[in-house]
Amino acid sequence: MRLFGTLYARALTWARHPRAVYYLCGLSFVEAFIFPIMPEVMLAPMMLGKRHKAFFYANLSLLFSLLGSLVGYALGHWAFQALHPVLEALHLLAPIEQGVESLRAQMNTHWLGLLLVLALAALQPVVPMKFVTWAAGIVGVPIVPFLVCMAVGRGKRVWLLALLIRIFGERAERVLHKHIERIGWAAVVILVGLLAWWLLRH
Repeated sequence: MRLFGTLYARALTWARHPRAVYYLCGLSFVEAFIFPIMPEVMLAPMMLGKRHKAFFYANLSLLFSLLGSLVGYALGHWAFQALHPVLEALHLLAPIEQGVESLRAQMNTHWLGLLLVLALAALQPVVPMKFVTWAAGIVGVPIVPFLVCMAVGRGKRVWLLALLIRIFGERAERVLHKHIERIGWAAVVILVGLLAWWLLRH
C-alpha cells in the first residue's frame, strides 16, 4: 500500500502551486502535531526552483514547525486532562498517572538527557516529532527548553536539506522521492516501538 507515496505526490502538487509558500507554512504547521508527511517533500522542489531562496524556505518551514509543535504540546496537555474521566472509568488513569509522574521525576533528575532525546526526536522524519510534542505536553516539559530542542533538531533537518539542494541540486530531491515510502513506514515502526517500550517499562 503506497500511502506515503500518494501523500508525497499531493505535497509535490502543492509545491508547484502559485500559493506554494502558504501551503508550505500550513504543511510545516500541521506536520508537527498530526500530518504524516514531512515538509521536506515540498521544500525540496521549491528550493530547486529558487535555489537562492533555499534557506529562506528552510527558515519559514522551521518557524511554522515550531508553532505547530506548540499546538501538539497543548493538545497533549489538554487532551490528557479531558480524558481523565474516561481513563478512570476504564481503570487506566492510576497506572498512566504513575507513569507520567515517573517520567516527570526522571526529567527533573536527568534533564540533560531529556533535552538530547527531544532534539534527536525532532531530527526524525514523519511520526516521532508528533509523539514527542504530545508527550512533552502530557509530562509538562518546560516550554523554553522544549522549543529550543525542537528548533535545534528540526532546524538541522531543513538547513541540511537547503545545503544539499544548493550543492547537489536535483540529485538530492531524487533520493527523497525514491525512498519516501520506506521513510514513512520506518517512522511508523519507530512510533510503535516507542509505545511498546513505554508500556513495558511502565
